[in-house]
Amino acid sequence: MAMARLIRPLRRALISSSKSVSQKNPNPLNLQSPIFIVTTRSYISEMRKAAFEGNILRLIRREIQYKLDLFTPKQPVLEYDSFIVDDRPGEQFITLKKKFGEKEEIKIEVTMFDGSIPVEKSDKGIPIGSDVEFHITLIVNISKGEGSDVLEFVCSAWPDSIEIVNVLVRWKDKKPDQLCMGPEFKDLDDELQESLFNFLETRGIDDDLAIFVHEYMKNKDKTEFIRWMGTVRSFIEKK
Repeated sequence: MAMARLIRPLRRALISSSKSVSQKNPNPLNLQSPIFIVTTRSYISEMRKAAFEGNILRLIRREIQYKLDLFTPKQPVLEYDSFIVDDRPGEQFITLKKKFGEKEEIKIEVTMFDGSIPVEKSDKGIPIGSDVEFHITLIVNISKGEGSDVLEFVCSAWPDSIEIVNVLVRWKDKKPDQLCMGPEFKDLDDELQESLFNFLETRGIDDDLAIFVHEYMKNKDKTEFIRWMGTVRSFIEKK
């Protein structure tokens, strides 16, 4: 009985103390607090972002290594024949320049691969499958000193040949977009076509040039792709 009388007051004191603590702090961890919820969501969001970016970086690094295993970038050449090669990293074209004779200045703008056609592969006349030939556009400008009119040739460069598509004149005293457009090259007299081909060949714009620009652009195409992936990787890695 004495023990019971002692326990009852202690039990009432404990219950009272528990109620007091509960009333003062009904939610000790504040799990429903707006600040707690926002902080938790922000943490989860950052974790997801980090995981997502980490996956992107992993894929980019893997792709760069895969390309490098298949292809070793070559140092760009600075000259071809008597042309000076101007290749700016990140640009989708190159420029070739040279002087010819006493007055002529020749500038060729060379695009990256901008088209292709299917071709049949054969072995001793027997079809063995199909392939593609890539196309490069050449814009050839020939002038005779500062302030002269410009004779412009629009050409197609295939892997081992050059075709003239059109010939036009840019007048020195006209606006840049005002051109003297002639007929399509294929509609010209055959002898005139041959003469214009010879005109370009004399200035080093020939089938050998087509072979050169195709080899050059194969290297540039892969190099620019690796450079682009490296730029994306650096951006994502930057904090």
